[in-house]
Amino acid sequence: MMRIITVVASLVVLCRAANAAQQPQIQDWSHYVRIAGHGLSHQSIPNIIRESQASHVFGIEVDNDVPGRYESFLDPAAKLAAIKQAAQAAHAIGNKSFVYIAGLECITANADKTKHTFFKDHPDWVQRDRNGKPAVFGGGTAFWIAKGDEDVWISPYAPEWRRRYMQIVREIAATGIDGVYVDIPYWMTHFEGWEKSWASFDKYTVDAFRRETGIDALHDMRLGDATDPHFRSWVDFRIRTITDFMREIDKNVKAANPKCLTIAEIYPGYESAAPRVGADVYELYPVVDTIAHEYQGPADTIAASRSALDWVRQMIGIFTFRAFAGDKPSWMLNYSWDGEKGVSVPEAMKTMFASHLTAGANTWDARGHVMSGSNDMAVRTEVFGWIAKHEHTFYDARTPILPVGVYFSPATRNYWPDKYVPRFRAAMELLLLSHREFQIVTPRTVSSFRGSLVIVPGKSLLSTDEQAKLRFLKSKTLDLDNDLARFDSWLLQTFTANAETGAYASEMQKEIAGFSRQIPADTQLTIQTSPFVISQVARVNGRTHIFLMNLKGIEAKRKLLPDAETGTSIELAVPDKTRAFVLPFLGDASEVSTNYSNGKLQIRVPPFQRSIVIWFEDNATH
Repeated sequence: MMRIITVVASLVVLCRAANAAQQPQIQDWSHYVRIAGHGLSHQSIPNIIRESQASHVFGIEVDNDVPGRYESFLDPAAKLAAIKQAAQAAHAIGNKSFVYIAGLECITANADKTKHTFFKDHPDWVQRDRNGKPAVFGGGTAFWIAKGDEDVWISPYAPEWRRRYMQIVREIAATGIDGVYVDIPYWMTHFEGWEKSWASFDKYTVDAFRRETGIDALHDMRLGDATDPHFRSWVDFRIRTITDFMREIDKNVKAANPKCLTIAEIYPGYESAAPRVGADVYELYPVVDTIAHEYQGPADTIAASRSALDWVRQMIGIFTFRAFAGDKPSWMLNYSWDGEKGVSVPEAMKTMFASHLTAGANTWDARGHVMSGSNDMAVRTEVFGWIAKHEHTFYDARTPILPVGVYFSPATRNYWPDKYVPRFRAAMELLLLSHREFQIVTPRTVSSFRGSLVIVPGKSLLSTDEQAKLRFLKSKTLDLDNDLARFDSWLLQTFTANAETGAYASEMQKEIAGFSRQIPADTQLTIQTSPFVISQVARVNGRTHIFLMNLKGIEAKRKLLPDAETGTSIELAVPDKTRAFVLPFLGDASEVSTNYSNGKLQIRVPPFQRSIVIWFEDNATH
């Protein structure tokens, strides 16, 4: 067949540069972790090392929580010795290890039988609601609080506690451990009865807010009313406080051990929980080395109980984290199975792992709804071993090519989450399911965006200043709010029911195309595939990569292995003689046949079930 090349010279040069083989980008160890958690004692270390080696774990989490248990908060010596021993054992096998510590929580064991507890000794250090009620809880409030224990949530402005806490942080980092992992640095707003408290109103916090703003938090604001500028100042102050707390932890970690990483564990995603608890991953990424996201999506579901639409929205969260992270990694502390009946545990685990890889996030294997163990050690061993062989494909930096932007406004989310979040989510749903290259654009990255179009969800909700900044973009901005609202509603009504059977695919494609009619077509890349497949397009080490995740046939709590996707084809404007390769989840990389016509390479993607990666290489550099 005659091959007709119509690509202009500049396009040839551009594509050759884009697809030229390059050495993998050098990144630190945190970008390549395959995590598992372990309770830490001197006696447990040999077994931790054996299990980690056998199941291809890289990045060993250990937990003896020095500042989060009152006994070791007062005397950390024994636990510090165990941390040092764990670090040495991990390094002896060429591995890395990081240690868990609580952020603003401390538990006293057997408090009902103990004269000295955290709260009995230091009642003024504890967070409080606006009526003065202290954030003190007993066994059963959360699954990690045992009967008879006392659980307190501490004000980050309590000066004596903070000095002691930072001293312990330095001592932990000085053991030689590779990372300090800080869990739940939150204002207490997530236990029952505290969700709308907007705490804390302890004397230290109230005084700090008054010094900074001149506002009396106890009397001078309408709590929960975003039309009140004083309340908006309170929202900003609470987020800034948690961010500054983590910044100070990192400063102390690096002072004791410059190579030690600071890791924050955060459960809120990009939705309304972030301003409520004060831990906003957008603000936190610049002050820590990475974030471990205990994120279960807006439906708060684990892998075994997710519908296809739940998976779409879960992955929107992960893609958003990756955008916030910049050149830092994102770790996913997700859960695959917690006793749900009728679900294959291996299938639930594998679908969860595939979703993380598709988005470029590091995965964590845990048993049930805790941080340690595994639901199936054989599956962990298989998947972690496979990831180790292909880690550069999934974890090397992904850079945009010709994306459609979606603008995310943290401030608008903070004040008007119920109005803003559904619009942002719908814009992402539309691009993912129409298989367009996307880039989430934020106030930090808007000036460097190089695409020709940015969708601005909730534009009318943005501040005057933020709208003014967007007007200076060289890219065209597009307000699709009416279409986005209808698309989100349509998706909720039709997507999951059809995904379970794979029915009405062509009709759904027409619907999606109709909603996206205002978005100009991509003349360089076309992905034809099922509407139940989501995609990301990016450049990895100079080569165009397409990451696909298939959700067809998934049924919540019943079936987590998707039905095979058989009809995917790709057309890409690249030079002649470009070669195409595929890597299916848990499979081997292979070259696929191509057809070249009118300056574009055409391929048919082999059938795949969970996920697959496709990339293109210039024949001259292969």
